Amino acid sequence: MPPSFPIFSKPIVNLRGMGVGSRVIATADVYRDALTPGHFWMELLAGEHVSSDVAVENGRSVWWRHTSGIPREGGTFDRWIVHAEPRPELEAACNVWLSANLPDYSGMVNLETIGGKIIEVHLRFADQWPDLYGAGWVEALVRLYAERRWAFTETKRQTGYSVVLFAPFGARYRHPPDTLAAELTERPGISSIQITFHEEREQHLHAMPPGGFRLAIVNCFDLEAGRAVREVLRRAMQASP
Repeated sequence: MPPSFPIFSKPIVNLRGMGVGSRVIATADVYRDALTPGHFWMELLAGEHVSSDVAVENGRSVWWRHTSGIPREGGTFDRWIVHAEPRPELEAACNVWLSANLPDYSGMVNLETIGGKIIEVHLRFADQWPDLYGAGWVEALVRLYAERRWAFTETKRQTGYSVVLFAPFGARYRHPPDTLAAELTERPGISSIQITFHEEREQHLHAMPPGGFRLAIVNCFDLEAGRAVREVLRRAMQASP
């Protein structure tokens, strides 16, 4: 049965990440020209895009954390917001899928949803921001896999931010000095800095969205502090002519 356009094309298995090759296909003519090995098409959904990390113990969800992105052009993002608040309706809808499909599973699951509909399921967590989940979370993660039980006490959740530094393709970039990265990480409100490219590797060998080359991620609890660190990194990572 032919699709009803527009549709969304994406990889069946996306081992390299960053939505490589994903695109909106508006018409049948474009569809014929855009056929890509290893892709499938799905309904083009509207609504909020949420990434949810779930701890599952013997098929039962026992911990949730939800994140939404602030998008920019070309598949890039300005930042992700790691929300402190629960989402009971979304969790209830996803629980139906979890109990039906993973009844004996113990471990982490990452669910991507748009408008409350599941678009991707990963047997992992989002590795970009676990330091924003609170003290003791990594230890609870290890225990979940080692002992098939979840034990994590949250005294107080904080909204966190994962601020992303994208730059244009074509220019060459360098890693910031270790001393600078260490100093920036110690600033109030900053949790971590991740450098997301290999300085010695050609750009086309990195998995990046079409809209930009990702240089760094700043995880923080103070959004303005995170933005300020991003600008310092932007200047520091410009390569010499």
